[in-house]
Amino acid sequence: MTSMTILDGGMSRELVRLGAELRQPEWSALALMESPDIVRRVHDEFIAAGTDVVTTNSYALVPFHIGEARFRADGQRLIALAGRLAREAADAAEGRSIRVAGSLPPIFGSYEPHLFQPDRVQDYLGVLVEALTPFVDVFLGETLSLVAEAEAVEKAVAASGKPFWISFTLEDEPGAENRLPALRSGESVADAARWIVGSTASALLFNCSRPEVMRQAVDVAAPILRAAGRPIEIGVYANAFTSDEEGAANEALHAIRDDLSADRYAGFACDWAESGASMIGGCCGVGASHIHNLRRRLA
Repeated sequence: MTSMTILDGGMSRELVRLGAELRQPEWSALALMESPDIVRRVHDEFIAAGTDVVTTNSYALVPFHIGEARFRADGQRLIALAGRLAREAADAAEGRSIRVAGSLPPIFGSYEPHLFQPDRVQDYLGVLVEALTPFVDVFLGETLSLVAEAEAVEKAVAASGKPFWISFTLEDEPGAENRLPALRSGESVADAARWIVGSTASALLFNCSRPEVMRQAVDVAAPILRAAGRPIEIGVYANAFTSDEEGAANEALHAIRDDLSADRYAGFACDWAESGASMIGGCCGVGASHIHNLRRRLA
């Protein structure tokens, strides 16, 4: 098997498990405002579970979640705090080299490709990149619904000197596993993979979709990446959301499946690895116990 990188899991439900409040619209950003010590504990628990990468808790530090006024007044401080907490946790891991990935979210909302504003996106991404750069080893544009969001991430990080990964979220409504895999914008996974090949990204990942739709995306993308003529890793970190959610991503707390045990999730992960994924972790609702089991099964 190719050398496996174990990613961390979802931040939000682990915050709740350790005692932080979680509410919308702030979502995981609320913990940075009210209980940053618990954010650090989540990073520590993922490291103890076996992750090779901790991701900054900067996903919700955008106006979509915290509002325009609060982003302008306090966003840079909160983003830097997210970076520092992740860096301190990584550096405290004895005898291990833990990387820090700087989360760059979809600026105008998760699963909302129609809200993308190319003329405004750099105003917000620039704040995130500037505040995170001192703390991170790699940038991670994650839960992106369309290729234009990935293009914006590549532009935003160019001057930082840091490598970057791109992670797309997939169409995952019931029945999607029986169709050609596509991003939530409707763009094909094949076209997204070809964009990655022409970019300077060092990894293509798929995240925040049901585990049932991930393998076919890897099956389509992996041969395109292998033919690229340069090393590009492929990765997966699925969510544990139920499939009947409605409303915007900053309006309600999505329910978590009760059928996605650590063992069942690891079974999906083994399929992704067999198909070519070499970076595997978890997204929303996938916790430290899942990551511990991934480490045992995959690494």
